[in-house]
Amino acid sequence: QMQLVESGGGSVQAGGSLRLSCTVSEYTIRRYCIGWFRQAPGKEREGVSVRNSDGNTKYADSVKGRFAISEADAMNTLYLQMNNLTPEDTGMYYCAAQTSGRWWLISPDDFGYWGPGTQVTVSS
Repeated sequence: QMQLVESGGGSVQAGGSLRLSCTVSEYTIRRYCIGWFRQAPGKEREGVSVRNSDGNTKYADSVKGRFAISEADAMNTLYLQMNNLTPEDTGMYYCAAQTSGRWWLISPDDFGYWGPGTQVTVSS
């Protein structure tokens, strides 16, 4: 079973940056569609960005121009660079592997393998 682990979360002030990492074990990450999701307290989990197995990416409107996916194949790791963070970006961030559905919708229901998450807190 695919295992994913996130890292890189932390606390920053508004306008700051963080880079999250998603490392996959036992599988070659490039062969899979990997998404980033977040969940704020009291809110539903939402899709942030996704990179499919062809290397195409898609971002939620709320993060376009601020977040960017990159990867290091040799390390089997996908990154989420987050710039110009706002308090609205606060939440637990997860990476997940798609197992069904349409990748561009970035719907949590279509992703069956999840990491434990990493907390991002942005203060004003």
